[in-house]
Amino acid sequence: MPINRIAVGTPGEASHPDSLRAALAEFISTLIFVFAGSGSGMAFNKLTDSASTTPAGLVAAALAHAFALFVAVSVGANISGGHVNPAVTFGALIGGNITLLRSILYWIAQLLGSVVACLLLKFSTGGLETPAFGLSSGVGAWNAVVFEIVMTFGLVYTVYATAVDPKKGNLGIIAPIAIGFIVGANILAGGAFDGASMNPAVSFGPAVVSWTWTNHWVYWLGPFIGAGIAALVYDNIFIGSGGHEPLPTNDF
Repeated sequence: MPINRIAVGTPGEASHPDSLRAALAEFISTLIFVFAGSGSGMAFNKLTDSASTTPAGLVAAALAHAFALFVAVSVGANISGGHVNPAVTFGALIGGNITLLRSILYWIAQLLGSVVACLLLKFSTGGLETPAFGLSSGVGAWNAVVFEIVMTFGLVYTVYATAVDPKKGNLGIIAPIAIGFIVGANILAGGAFDGASMNPAVSFGPAVVSWTWTNHWVYWLGPFIGAGIAALVYDNIFIGSGGHEPLPTNDF
Protein backbone atom coordinates (compact mmCIF):
# COMPACT_ATOMS: atom_id res chain seq x y z
CA MET A 1 0.00 0.00 0.00
CA PRO A 2 1.38 3.43 -0.86
CA ILE A 3 0.06 4.71 2.48
CA ASN A 4 2.99 2.88 4.06
CA ARG A 5 5.38 5.04 2.07
CA ILE A 6 4.12 8.39 3.38
CA ALA A 7 7.12 10.20 4.83
CA VAL A 8 6.93 13.05 7.32
CA GLY A 9 10.36 14.43 6.49
CA THR A 10 13.00 15.86 8.78
CA PRO A 11 12.84 19.27 10.51
CA GLY A 12 15.70 20.59 8.39
CA GLU A 13 13.71 20.02 5.22
CA ALA A 14 11.40 22.95 5.92
CA SER A 15 14.30 25.41 5.73
CA HIS A 16 16.46 23.61 3.19
CA PRO A 17 17.27 25.79 0.15
CA ASP A 18 15.91 23.18 -2.26
CA SER A 19 12.58 23.08 -0.43
CA LEU A 20 12.33 26.86 -0.33
CA ARG A 21 13.16 27.14 -4.03
CA ALA A 22 10.53 24.51 -4.81
CA ALA A 23 7.94 26.36 -2.73
CA LEU A 24 8.79 29.61 -4.51
CA ALA A 25 8.38 27.86 -7.86
CA GLU A 26 4.95 26.63 -6.78
CA PHE A 27 3.99 30.15 -5.71
CA ILE A 28 5.01 31.62 -9.07
CA SER A 29 3.44 28.82 -11.13
CA THR A 30 0.14 29.06 -9.25
CA LEU A 31 0.15 32.85 -9.60
CA ILE A 32 0.65 32.51 -13.36
CA PHE A 33 -2.11 29.92 -13.66
CA VAL A 34 -4.72 31.69 -11.54
CA PHE A 35 -4.00 35.12 -13.01
CA ALA A 36 -4.52 33.83 -16.55
CA GLY A 37 -7.42 31.51 -15.72
CA SER A 38 -9.44 33.84 -13.50
CA GLY A 39 -8.41 36.84 -15.58
CA SER A 40 -9.83 35.25 -18.72
CA GLY A 41 -13.21 34.87 -17.00
CA MET A 42 -13.16 38.49 -15.85
CA ALA A 43 -12.19 39.66 -19.35
CA PHE A 44 -15.00 37.65 -20.93
CA ASN A 45 -17.47 39.11 -18.44
CA LYS A 46 -16.34 42.61 -19.36
CA LEU A 47 -16.52 42.02 -23.10
CA THR A 48 -19.89 40.25 -23.05
CA ASP A 49 -21.64 42.03 -20.18
CA SER A 50 -21.30 39.23 -17.63
CA ALA A 51 -22.03 36.35 -20.00
CA SER A 52 -19.26 33.96 -18.95
CA THR A 53 -21.88 31.25 -18.36
CA THR A 54 -22.65 31.04 -22.08
CA PRO A 55 -21.24 28.19 -24.21
CA ALA A 56 -18.67 30.59 -25.66
CA GLY A 57 -17.64 31.60 -22.15
CA LEU A 58 -17.22 27.96 -21.15
CA VAL A 59 -15.03 27.23 -24.17
CA ALA A 60 -12.96 30.35 -23.48
CA ALA A 61 -12.47 29.30 -19.85
CA ALA A 62 -11.45 25.77 -20.89
CA LEU A 63 -8.89 27.04 -23.39
CA ALA A 64 -7.47 29.66 -21.05
CA HIS A 65 -7.03 27.20 -18.18
CA ALA A 66 -5.59 24.50 -20.44
CA PHE A 67 -3.00 26.85 -21.95
CA ALA A 68 -2.14 28.51 -18.62
CA LEU A 69 -1.75 25.19 -16.81
CA PHE A 70 0.46 23.83 -19.59
CA VAL A 71 2.79 26.80 -19.07
CA ALA A 72 2.58 26.75 -15.26
CA VAL A 73 3.42 23.04 -15.05
CA SER A 74 6.22 23.39 -17.61
CA VAL A 75 8.00 26.25 -15.86
CA GLY A 76 7.83 24.55 -12.47
CA ALA A 77 8.47 20.94 -13.47
CA ASN A 78 12.25 20.96 -13.11
CA ILE A 79 12.18 22.78 -9.76
CA SER A 80 9.16 21.62 -7.79
CA GLY A 81 7.55 19.04 -10.05
CA GLY A 82 5.02 21.59 -11.25
CA HIS A 83 2.13 20.58 -9.00
CA VAL A 84 0.29 23.95 -9.13
CA ASN A 85 -2.52 22.32 -7.15
CA PRO A 86 -2.87 21.25 -3.48
CA ALA A 87 -4.81 18.17 -4.63
CA VAL A 88 -1.95 17.08 -6.90
CA THR A 89 0.46 17.57 -4.00
CA PHE A 90 -1.84 15.48 -1.79
CA GLY A 91 -1.89 12.73 -4.41
CA ALA A 92 1.90 12.79 -4.56
CA LEU A 93 2.03 12.58 -0.75
CA ILE A 94 -0.32 9.58 -0.66
CA GLY A 95 1.88 7.82 -3.21
CA GLY A 96 5.05 8.51 -1.22
CA ASN A 97 6.50 10.86 -3.81
CA ILE A 98 6.82 13.90 -1.54
CA THR A 99 7.20 14.33 2.21
CA LEU A 100 4.54 15.82 4.44
CA LEU A 101 6.73 18.79 5.41
CA ARG A 102 7.43 19.69 1.80
CA SER A 103 3.74 19.20 1.01
CA ILE A 104 2.84 21.78 3.65
CA LEU A 105 5.29 24.23 2.10
CA TYR A 106 3.74 23.60 -1.30
CA TRP A 107 0.20 24.10 0.03
CA ILE A 108 1.09 27.41 1.65
CA ALA A 109 2.87 28.60 -1.51
CA GLN A 110 0.00 27.53 -3.79
CA LEU A 111 -2.66 29.25 -1.69
CA LEU A 112 -0.59 32.43 -1.40
CA GLY A 113 0.05 32.40 -5.15
CA SER A 114 -3.67 32.21 -5.83
CA VAL A 115 -4.53 35.02 -3.39
CA VAL A 116 -1.82 37.29 -4.78
CA ALA A 117 -2.97 36.59 -8.35
CA CYS A 118 -6.54 37.56 -7.48
CA LEU A 119 -5.39 40.71 -5.65
CA LEU A 120 -3.34 41.69 -8.69
CA LEU A 121 -6.35 41.08 -10.92
CA LYS A 122 -8.56 43.22 -8.72
CA PHE A 123 -6.01 46.03 -8.64
CA SER A 124 -5.10 45.96 -12.32
CA THR A 125 -8.76 45.89 -13.46
CA GLY A 126 -9.70 48.88 -11.35
CA GLY A 127 -11.50 46.91 -8.67
CA LEU A 128 -13.53 44.48 -10.77
CA GLU A 129 -14.94 41.54 -8.88
CA THR A 130 -12.95 38.30 -8.90
CA PRO A 131 -15.86 35.84 -9.00
CA ALA A 132 -15.73 32.96 -6.54
CA PHE A 133 -16.64 29.42 -7.53
CA GLY A 134 -20.26 28.50 -6.97
CA LEU A 135 -22.89 25.91 -7.81
CA SER A 136 -25.31 26.32 -10.69
CA SER A 137 -29.04 26.28 -10.16
CA GLY A 138 -30.30 22.78 -9.49
CA VAL A 139 -26.87 21.43 -8.51
CA GLY A 140 -26.59 20.32 -4.88
CA ALA A 141 -23.43 20.43 -2.81
CA TRP A 142 -22.99 16.66 -2.87
CA ASN A 143 -23.63 16.55 -6.62
CA ALA A 144 -20.75 19.00 -6.96
CA VAL A 145 -18.56 16.92 -4.64
CA VAL A 146 -19.01 13.94 -6.96
CA PHE A 147 -18.19 16.13 -9.96
CA GLU A 148 -15.01 17.33 -8.26
CA ILE A 149 -14.02 13.81 -7.21
CA VAL A 150 -14.36 12.42 -10.74
CA MET A 151 -12.68 15.37 -12.47
CA THR A 152 -9.78 15.50 -10.01
CA PHE A 153 -9.37 11.74 -10.25
CA GLY A 154 -8.86 12.16 -14.00
CA LEU A 155 -6.40 14.99 -13.45
CA VAL A 156 -4.24 13.24 -10.83
CA TYR A 157 -4.42 9.93 -12.71
CA THR A 158 -3.03 11.79 -15.73
CA VAL A 159 -0.29 13.33 -13.58
CA TYR A 160 0.72 9.89 -12.33
CA ALA A 161 0.67 8.31 -15.78
CA THR A 162 2.64 11.03 -17.56
CA ALA A 163 4.87 12.55 -14.87
CA VAL A 164 5.21 10.25 -11.84
CA ASP A 165 5.34 6.70 -13.21
CA PRO A 166 9.02 5.58 -13.44
CA LYS A 167 8.11 3.69 -16.64
CA LYS A 168 6.81 6.80 -18.41
CA GLY A 169 9.86 7.08 -20.67
CA ASN A 170 9.48 9.76 -23.36
CA LEU A 171 5.85 10.21 -22.32
CA GLY A 172 7.08 12.55 -19.59
CA ILE A 173 7.90 15.14 -22.25
CA ILE A 174 4.22 15.67 -23.03
CA ALA A 175 3.10 15.60 -19.39
CA PRO A 176 2.33 19.36 -19.18
CA ILE A 177 0.29 19.16 -22.39
CA ALA A 178 -1.69 16.15 -21.19
CA ILE A 179 -2.32 17.77 -17.80
CA GLY A 180 -3.49 20.99 -19.43
CA PHE A 181 -5.73 19.08 -21.83
CA ILE A 182 -7.49 17.05 -19.11
CA VAL A 183 -8.20 20.22 -17.12
CA GLY A 184 -9.60 21.95 -20.21
CA ALA A 185 -11.74 18.93 -21.06
CA ASN A 186 -13.05 18.68 -17.50
CA ILE A 187 -14.02 22.36 -17.54
CA LEU A 188 -16.09 21.68 -20.65
CA ALA A 189 -17.71 18.76 -18.81
CA GLY A 190 -18.30 20.30 -15.39
CA GLY A 191 -17.89 24.03 -15.77
CA ALA A 192 -21.60 24.63 -16.26
CA PHE A 193 -22.44 22.76 -13.05
CA ASP A 194 -19.95 23.79 -10.36
CA GLY A 195 -17.24 25.74 -12.17
CA ALA A 196 -14.94 22.68 -12.43
CA SER A 197 -12.26 23.70 -9.97
CA MET A 198 -10.27 20.46 -9.40
CA ASN A 199 -7.89 22.70 -7.47
CA PRO A 200 -8.47 24.08 -3.95
CA ALA A 201 -6.00 26.90 -4.58
CA VAL A 202 -7.91 28.09 -7.65
CA SER A 203 -11.06 28.29 -5.52
CA PHE A 204 -9.34 29.76 -2.47
CA GLY A 205 -7.92 32.95 -4.01
CA PRO A 206 -11.22 34.26 -5.43
CA ALA A 207 -13.04 33.28 -2.22
CA VAL A 208 -10.60 35.32 -0.12
CA VAL A 209 -10.61 38.38 -2.36
CA SER A 210 -14.41 38.42 -2.82
CA TRP A 211 -14.99 37.04 0.69
CA THR A 212 -17.51 34.52 -0.63
CA TRP A 213 -17.44 31.17 1.16
CA THR A 214 -20.75 29.57 0.17
CA ASN A 215 -20.16 25.83 -0.42
CA HIS A 216 -16.43 26.49 -0.46
CA TRP A 217 -15.81 23.19 1.34
CA VAL A 218 -16.93 21.37 -1.82
CA TYR A 219 -13.81 22.56 -3.62
CA TRP A 220 -11.56 21.04 -0.95
CA LEU A 221 -13.31 17.79 -0.13
CA GLY A 222 -13.97 16.68 -3.71
CA PRO A 223 -10.48 17.33 -5.13
CA PHE A 224 -8.70 15.77 -2.15
CA ILE A 225 -10.83 12.61 -2.29
CA GLY A 226 -10.39 12.34 -6.07
CA ALA A 227 -6.63 12.88 -5.81
CA GLY A 228 -6.29 10.30 -3.05
CA ILE A 229 -8.23 7.66 -4.98
CA ALA A 230 -6.19 8.28 -8.15
CA ALA A 231 -2.93 7.97 -6.22
CA LEU A 232 -4.00 4.74 -4.53
CA VAL A 233 -5.26 3.18 -7.76
CA TYR A 234 -2.33 4.12 -9.96
CA ASP A 235 0.39 3.48 -7.40
CA ASN A 236 -1.03 0.13 -6.27
CA ILE A 237 -2.03 -1.30 -9.61
CA PHE A 238 0.29 0.20 -12.22
CA ILE A 239 3.46 1.09 -10.34
CA GLY A 240 3.53 -1.36 -7.44
CA SER A 241 6.16 -1.73 -4.78
CA GLY A 242 8.76 -3.07 -7.21
CA GLY A 243 8.63 -0.05 -9.51
CA HIS A 244 8.42 2.69 -6.90
CA GLU A 245 11.31 5.10 -6.64
CA PRO A 246 12.11 5.91 -2.97
CA LEU A 247 12.21 9.49 -1.78
CA PRO A 248 15.70 11.02 -1.79
CA THR A 249 16.43 11.68 1.87
CA ASN A 250 20.20 12.13 1.92
CA ASP A 251 19.93 15.90 1.36
CA PHE A 252 17.95 16.55 4.51
